[in-house]
Amino acid sequence: MRTIGRYNIRGLLGRGLMARVYKVSLPVIGKIAALKLLDPDDMLAAVMGRRKLRDGFISEARTMASLNHGNIVAVHDFDLDHDTPFYVMDFFPGNLGDMIGESYRIENPSRTIDTDKALDYTRQTLSGLACLHDAGIIHRDIKPFNLLITAQDTVQIGDFGMSRLRGETFGGPDNLRVGSPFYVAPEQEHSPDAAGPAADLYAVGVMFYRMLTGRLPALDIRYGAYHPPARLNPDLDDAWDGFLSRALDPTPGSRFAGAPEMIEALDELRGHWERNKERICRLREPEPAPNDTKAAVSPRSSPVKMRPAEARDVFGLGSLWRPQRYVVNELSLLSGGVVADRATGLVWQQSGSACPRDRDSAFEYVARLRENRFGGYENWRLPTINELITLLRPPPRIRDLCMDPMFDPTQRWIWSADRRSFIAAYYVDTVLGFVGWQDFSAPFHVRAVCSASPIFT
Repeated sequence: MRTIGRYNIRGLLGRGLMARVYKVSLPVIGKIAALKLLDPDDMLAAVMGRRKLRDGFISEARTMASLNHGNIVAVHDFDLDHDTPFYVMDFFPGNLGDMIGESYRIENPSRTIDTDKALDYTRQTLSGLACLHDAGIIHRDIKPFNLLITAQDTVQIGDFGMSRLRGETFGGPDNLRVGSPFYVAPEQEHSPDAAGPAADLYAVGVMFYRMLTGRLPALDIRYGAYHPPARLNPDLDDAWDGFLSRALDPTPGSRFAGAPEMIEALDELRGHWERNKERICRLREPEPAPNDTKAAVSPRSSPVKMRPAEARDVFGLGSLWRPQRYVVNELSLLSGGVVADRATGLVWQQSGSACPRDRDSAFEYVARLRENRFGGYENWRLPTINELITLLRPPPRIRDLCMDPMFDPTQRWIWSADRRSFIAAYYVDTVLGFVGWQDFSAPFHVRAVCSASPIFT
């Protein structure tokens, strides 16, 4: 097995202009981590100079290691591999970019996130930025792919390759951009050295807008046709428009004065949202979602292995990997912690595994359920994607939030029996309602299923 320093390489996670990021395992104990190795693009090295890039990489590692905050990725080690510097961080398989379905064609529509989750992720990001800014650090590349999501659903800000310490100057060519298109603040786009805390807050505003609407505000702002979010999301009103118009103001001085002030305004917005939910739930019963299938269905139960190009059709998914049609479940909570669905003839665990597991241990967990006849049944197994998506609902609107969930809401990412390859499998995000894939080492929950028709007689 190839190594970097003393770490065993498990795969390549990403490649940027400055470095490669690998998934690695620690010797002996096998714990998975992320390792960032300096490996600059040849053209960038010719323009900036390898010494300057090396110094910047080491400065990045020092910057991250100096911070101690629950919403900032922690650095655990730094070393050289044949004189090439690298540092080691916690590994998180998920990020906000993957969750919203953002692609390299960044201007394409993305998945929306339910309002409560968008508020939560935005507040966590601002909390991490408050720590950064207090330490005199401007991130300068806040975007969905740089927000890692832990198995406990917390945000971790990562990738400090573009960050700037207070008093530092860029020192690069004038035509070299710092930041990511559509998320970068106007002042940073014109001059990287002009980026202050307000530039990071602008990027947070863009992400918040995108989570709520599935669109990028910059596309409309540039052409003078900005759409307030309330026009695109029927759950929102003028209070949201006021918050976001301030966050996205082209003039830095007209935005929030800092992350703490933006958090305070966001908390006021959350209070407004909670009061609105209470009012709606008092006045309106939940309504069935449109385009639902009410007839009984028998989803595929045999596992398959297939590439994504084929999987969408087999799973019955749309372009954003959400179901094209939804099943109207007939759920009943039975004794022993199981839930029966008359619409599909399936029986599910109400609460699956107590903690996230890699896929190998997911099978071990299900084997113990069979051995112990959990809930009185002995044919438990990992569900297929076609079975899992029968439990998904369309992106929630405010009326849907009036119902108590039947299943444990803390078990969000669920392994399926279907494989993408010999080292990766498909899973379902039960909160955002989409299908994705990860390698077997990812920490996801298990919610076992079985077919038990006798209970319906």
